[in-house]
Amino acid sequence: MGKFSTFVWQFALFCALVINLVDRVHGDQDGNFGIGVGIADVTGPAADIGMMGYASLTQSATGIHTRLWSRAFVFESEGSRVVYVSADIGMVDQAIKTQVVAELQLRFGETYTSQNVLLSGTHTHSGPAGYIQYLLYGITSLGFNRDNFKTIVDGIVQSIERADANVQPGKILFNSGELLAANINRSPSSYLANPQAERDLYTHDVDKDMQLVRLESLDGSPLGSINWFPVHPTSMNNTNTLLSGDNKGYASLLFESKMNPNARPGKGSFVAAFGSSNLGDVSPNIEGPRCIDTGLPCDTETSTCCDSNGQNCYVQKCIAFGPGVNGNMEESTKIIGERQFTKADELYRDATEAISGPVQFQHQYVNMSLFEVEITNANGQKEVKKLCKAALGHSFAAGTTDGPGMFDFQQGNTNGSIFWDFIKDYLINATEELKECQSPKPVLLAVGEAFFPYEWVPSIVETQVLRVGNLYILGVPGELTTMAGRRLRKVVDELVSNKLPGEPAPRVVVAGLSNVYSHYIATFEEYQKQRYEAASTVYGPHTLDAYLQQFPTLVQSMIDGTNIGPGPLPPNLLDQQFTLVPEVQQDSTPFGMTFGDLVLEPEATYQGSDVVKAIFVGGHPKNNPLREGTFLTIERENEGSARWQLVRTDADWDTKFHWSRPALGSTQSRIEVSWETPTDIPEGFYRIKHFGYYKPSPEEPPRPYQGTSAVFQIVGPGSQPKSHPLWNPNHKTTKSIKSARDFWYALAH
Repeated sequence: MGKFSTFVWQFALFCALVINLVDRVHGDQDGNFGIGVGIADVTGPAADIGMMGYASLTQSATGIHTRLWSRAFVFESEGSRVVYVSADIGMVDQAIKTQVVAELQLRFGETYTSQNVLLSGTHTHSGPAGYIQYLLYGITSLGFNRDNFKTIVDGIVQSIERADANVQPGKILFNSGELLAANINRSPSSYLANPQAERDLYTHDVDKDMQLVRLESLDGSPLGSINWFPVHPTSMNNTNTLLSGDNKGYASLLFESKMNPNARPGKGSFVAAFGSSNLGDVSPNIEGPRCIDTGLPCDTETSTCCDSNGQNCYVQKCIAFGPGVNGNMEESTKIIGERQFTKADELYRDATEAISGPVQFQHQYVNMSLFEVEITNANGQKEVKKLCKAALGHSFAAGTTDGPGMFDFQQGNTNGSIFWDFIKDYLINATEELKECQSPKPVLLAVGEAFFPYEWVPSIVETQVLRVGNLYILGVPGELTTMAGRRLRKVVDELVSNKLPGEPAPRVVVAGLSNVYSHYIATFEEYQKQRYEAASTVYGPHTLDAYLQQFPTLVQSMIDGTNIGPGPLPPNLLDQQFTLVPEVQQDSTPFGMTFGDLVLEPEATYQGSDVVKAIFVGGHPKNNPLREGTFLTIERENEGSARWQLVRTDADWDTKFHWSRPALGSTQSRIEVSWETPTDIPEGFYRIKHFGYYKPSPEEPPRPYQGTSAVFQIVGPGSQPKSHPLWNPNHKTTKSIKSARDFWYALAH
């Protein structure tokens, strides 16, 4: 009898655990969902690697301002599961998506597939490049970087694993509201080409509404938040060389810091994503463009500045500035980030509209160069148009007012250039069919007809919809302009409202730069103007029409429960990648010094708002990106048992990790750590530590090292400095070391 009782008790416990697990994962029918959130580090190599976004050969990374993160959100109901990821990278590449799904399936089987995993990039222009499999996007970074690719994949996978591990029953609340003074249209003349009647439906020439979901457990405990607000993360301009999440990354740090007050960045339980949306023509540089030599407005149509005779007009002097004093990019980043955070915090606190309904997904690969769309022509007749093989126009090379291009290219060019047409014909000679299809775009690069040494841009893209109740997330593989995004949201909203009239009103959001990158998506009317966004709409004037046809097809089939088929599979080009950037062969130190030695010690005392600086003898940061780790710490001395308390890492906004070398070809690295102390910093004794890896020889693997500064004191106004036994910046006094320190100190200044 005793054994039987034990068996009954164990069986009952087993059943209770199973029931609890099912409830934990599947939620119920009352507007509850299984919700999981996770965050992980995707910070790649921090030095000697081109940066993704501005396509500038001179913009090569030299350190870290803030670390980059992948933020993952799992939603499930009745056994159907989807994942949305927002990562602090320029954009998601097809190879990234493919590899992430492959890694997930090794861990979870068929739980996660290409169909229910949506990966979106925030579009920061201050992350390392070299991770995209198509040739065009790696030219300015001198090829592919496998370390960066692996770091991004590992971080995204880890963020999804963490989200999967903490799925629990919860609720989703939706809210939206207007955010002003955070974005402007950088191609206003293109926007004005859209029909007057359509423009009259909207107050602004960019979307000002932020759409937000609040994620909480059944008892109301906060889990996380996602918002979508269209603005380019280009507050940090193309002169910046430190890795940064830009304005969206900073906004995430602020929100997570508030909700995780005792956790370091990236280590708290609350996860806040500031996702990309239809940001194609949207700039954070709200002071607008002006000629940097005269201060006068730029030409509206061409974004150029001319000489005093109205001749020699170039884009290089037409630059847009943010709200920081004198256009300071770091201050502008903070201001635009703070404004996004403040609005998100307000919407989060006031969110009351419950999201309810099933979790579903639909996905299809599409060959855009073969896609046929039905349009209404100028005579009101229906006709079928096929999209074009990919091509970039002359205005693509002009860049934008956020980051101007080179040479004599101008925006709004519909005529081409005899000189550049002659030059480019030696690179890729566009066929007459392509030129006619892309008209009125003057083709500069026929990238869809270029296959050497492998494909330059994708022809096959992913289209995807995630449905979480009455929230519809549209995974768009590019950058929609303002009006293009409005049209896409509208057509999906109208379809769902007509298809499901008795259900809660649909909340439709655009998740841009998702799964694979295919440049811009302008409206047909904007395309005729051929400013940067139109010149970068690679599949021709009817690109948007294709998406206005494809996404309703996905939504319709999802609601009907029909299978539309996977579509043509994209290529996997990883085995064909090359790089022109040499690996680190060896690290060395100045004579008489070792890795981790101090070249420049901090001063003895500081006050709040002062900048503390220390310079170390170091190894190359490419030896190990220290993903989930840090290159620096700021520590405060305690009187308790734990003598040193961690107060900052390289993930914090007010620290900077900067790498340099004393001369071209040198194998010596100088590591500068700086900390802009807060005005309210507690008084006390502090120190700086640096961590890294050095490579002893080309044949040996990198080895770890660390260095520690002398102790310095932070004092309040009117306070007197105190002595400390560990403060002695000249504790190494041999002649050789002193000479080396003096030499490097001179370099530091």
